[in-house]
Amino acid sequence: MSESLETCEITLPLGRIKGSKCSTLYDDDYFSFECLPYGKPPIGELRFKAPQPADPWTGVLDCTSCASKPVQKGLLTGIIEGSEDCLYLNVYAKKIKSEQPLPVMVYIYGGAFTIGGATREAYGPDYFMSKNIVLVTLNYRVDCLGFLSLKDPSLNVPGNAGLKDQVLALKWIKQYISHFNGDANNITVFGESAGGCSTHYMMCTEKTRGLFHKAIPMSGTLHNYWSNTPPADFAFRLAKHHGYTGENVDSYVLDHLRNLPSHKLINHSLITPEDRRNGMLFPFGPTVEPYESEDCVVPEDPLQMARTAWSNEIPVMLGGVSFEGLFMYPGLKANPTSMDSLLQDLHRFTPYDVRVVNTEEQNLNCAKKLIKLYFGDATPSSELILIFMDYYSYKIFWHGFHRTLNARLAYSKSPTYYYRFDFDSPNFNFYRQKFCGDDIKTGVAHADELSYCFRNLQSWKLESVSDEYRTIQRMVGIWTAFAANSNPNCSEIGHLDWQPAKYQEPQRVLNISNEVTIIDLPEYEKLLVWDSLYKAEDLF
Repeated sequence: MSESLETCEITLPLGRIKGSKCSTLYDDDYFSFECLPYGKPPIGELRFKAPQPADPWTGVLDCTSCASKPVQKGLLTGIIEGSEDCLYLNVYAKKIKSEQPLPVMVYIYGGAFTIGGATREAYGPDYFMSKNIVLVTLNYRVDCLGFLSLKDPSLNVPGNAGLKDQVLALKWIKQYISHFNGDANNITVFGESAGGCSTHYMMCTEKTRGLFHKAIPMSGTLHNYWSNTPPADFAFRLAKHHGYTGENVDSYVLDHLRNLPSHKLINHSLITPEDRRNGMLFPFGPTVEPYESEDCVVPEDPLQMARTAWSNEIPVMLGGVSFEGLFMYPGLKANPTSMDSLLQDLHRFTPYDVRVVNTEEQNLNCAKKLIKLYFGDATPSSELILIFMDYYSYKIFWHGFHRTLNARLAYSKSPTYYYRFDFDSPNFNFYRQKFCGDDIKTGVAHADELSYCFRNLQSWKLESVSDEYRTIQRMVGIWTAFAANSNPNCSEIGHLDWQPAKYQEPQRVLNISNEVTIIDLPEYEKLLVWDSLYKAEDLF
C-alpha cells in the first residue's frame, strides 16, 4: 500500500526488529514496524484462554509486513480466512528521533466482534502519518476463538479472551512504545463500532488502569445493548453444530471444540429466529464473566462498571455518524418479511433490555410509541425500508452513544467532546457502498468516517482542493489534536471553539459535514423518546 524506501532496525528488550522506512500516498515519510508479537500463539491448550506475553526472540525479526487476520468468516462474503496465530501489532512512527517523544494513538478495529484485522488493506496509516504521532494497530481474537465462555472455573475459559488480548497489547505498548519514539505517558485508545465498544471496555476495566490517558469510542460503547452478550449455551450449540453428541458438560464440550481445526470451528450459524427477535446480532461477544479469575476484565454489569470506572478521570471524545442504520440494508433487503410482518409481532420493536423488565402491556405501549415516532400514520412495510433503517440507527447505535454521554456527564470529572460525522461523498464513503451497492447513493453509513481516517484498498490520491481531501485533513487534525493535547480544537476546523459537553446542553454537538459547525443534535428529540422507555436507574 505505502511505498517502502529502505529498511531500518531497532533493538527492543525482547530482541532486534527490522522495519521499513515508507512514504505515504501523499508523500509523507514514516517508519513502519509490522507483525510484532505481543502474545504467544493462542493455539492448542491456549485456545479460548487469556493470552500469555510473547517470548523474546533471537536474531533479527522481520517486521516489514502485516500478520494475517485472526481466523474469521466474512459477514457479507462467508469467506473463511486468517490464522489462529494472530496476536501481533503494528507500529507506525512519523519520526524515530525527536526532541520530545510523540503522542501515541492505539486503534482497535470493529467488526461485530466477529471479523476484522489490523491490516493495511483496511487500516493503512497514510493519513495519520501527516502528523507527528505514533500509530499502533493491533489484532485481537474474534468470534468463538475470542469470546467463547464456559462456567466451569477449573477450565479457566470464562470468556472475553479477545478483550484480554487488547489488555495485553496495551501493556506491551505502555512498556515498549518509547523504543519507537512514542510517549508512554501520552497514549490515546480509539476504535470504531465493536472497536469503540472495546475502547469503552478498556476504559472501564481495572486491568487497564494507568495504561492510557485518553479515549475515543467511535460508533460503539458499552451502553449499546449489543455490547454485552447475555448468558446462553452457545458453546454447547457450537459443539453440537460440529458433531458433538454428548451432554452439556463444559469439560467435554471444551475437549470437542479444542480438537477441531480453527477454520472449521469458525464456520457456524448459531443465531435462531428467537435470538434475532431479541435483537441479537452475533453469538460470541463480550460477556459478564461467570466467575472472577486473575485476568477477569468484565466482573459485573457493564453499566455499573461505567459508573465507577477509573476512566471517569480522563478526557474522552465520543460520537457516531448520521445514518448508522444503513448498515442494516443487506439484512433487511434479504428478508423483507421481517418488515412486512411487524404488525403481527409488535413486541419485537421494543428493545430487549426494556422488554425483559416490563409487563406485556408496557412492552406493547413502548412498541406503539416507537412505531408512531417513526412511521406516523403509515403502515410499516418493506416499502418503507429507509424508515426501518432510521429506527435501527437509534436502536443499535445512537441511543447507546446518548446514554454514554449522559453517564459521562453524571459520573466523570473530565471533559467529554461529542461529535457527529455527516460528510456525504458520492464515491468516497466506502462503507455505504459496501452495504448498499448502487441501491442507495446518499447517506453516511456506519463506519463511513473510517474512509477519512485510514487509507484502504479502495482509496486513491485525492486532489487537495476536493471536499474529500479536506475531510481527511479535518478528521486527522481533530483526532491527533485530541491525542496530543486532550483538546480537539485545531487549525483544520478554523476558529470554532468546540467546548466539552455540558449537563445543561447535552444536545450540542460538533457536526462534521461539508462544513464543520456546532449544532443541536438532529437526533436529540427522538432520543428523548427512547429515554422514556427505560426506568431512570437503568439508563446509565
